[in-house]
Amino acid sequence: MELRPLGETGILVSPLGLGTVKLGRNQQVKYPEPFEIPDDKAVVDLLSLARELGVNLLDTAPAYGNSEERLGQLLPGPRDEWVIVSKVGEFFEGGKSRFDFSYETTIRTVEQSLRNLKRDYLDAVLIHSDGDDYRVLKQEGALDALRALKEKGLIRAHGMSTKTLVGGLLAVVDTDIVMVTCNPDYQEELPVIRAADLRMRGVLIKKALQSGHIEAGEVEEAMKFIFAQPGVSSVMIGTITPNHLRDNIAAVEAAIKACSGVA
Repeated sequence: MELRPLGETGILVSPLGLGTVKLGRNQQVKYPEPFEIPDDKAVVDLLSLARELGVNLLDTAPAYGNSEERLGQLLPGPRDEWVIVSKVGEFFEGGKSRFDFSYETTIRTVEQSLRNLKRDYLDAVLIHSDGDDYRVLKQEGALDALRALKEKGLIRAHGMSTKTLVGGLLAVVDTDIVMVTCNPDYQEELPVIRAADLRMRGVLIKKALQSGHIEAGEVEEAMKFIFAQPGVSSVMIGTITPNHLRDNIAAVEAAIKACSGVA
């Protein structure tokens, strides 16, 4: 897969990113079927296949169980070949989510993520919204903390995984990257994507497959819809199945060709 710019961050990412929640957590998730967390060999095999097929982008978070720790232990190949996006603000403890967007907690969270992932820096860190995007951006300390970490060189770029149109538009102004929900059945945040394109912000798409609820025959059409939006950098899709990974890559590549007019 041909790498794409993540806005003006200087980071190049594969148009498909691998979401890793299923590597570390199977409680309180929204997927249609229950699943078992894969063992270490299965994780290494999946990550190796992803890299072999051109995926360089990984999406993780403290709220994804022990996903960060497993990536830190099991990630194959030179670590600087991978682009890792993590998050701050949400924690999954005792079977439920807890949120803390304070300055101090944000600093500690990123420091812990660096240790978990065995990295000297993180490529990008996003604020993991609780749904009240405006309050989190305007009244909490997470945004200032991420700016400070960026100045210290501990993260290359910062952004927010938003849940509202207002929050997405604010994040476009205040950060480097937005992660928004987009699929043919949910188009409310398209103005965020357009605003991000105008400002040259990185755009990551979540829930492209509606957390696995989309019909198999509709995946390529969903990808075509998403990549027809100017400025989209990458679609984040989680899987623990090699065949599913291959199918997703094929759908993304076909969609990009269709959108570019390549026969």
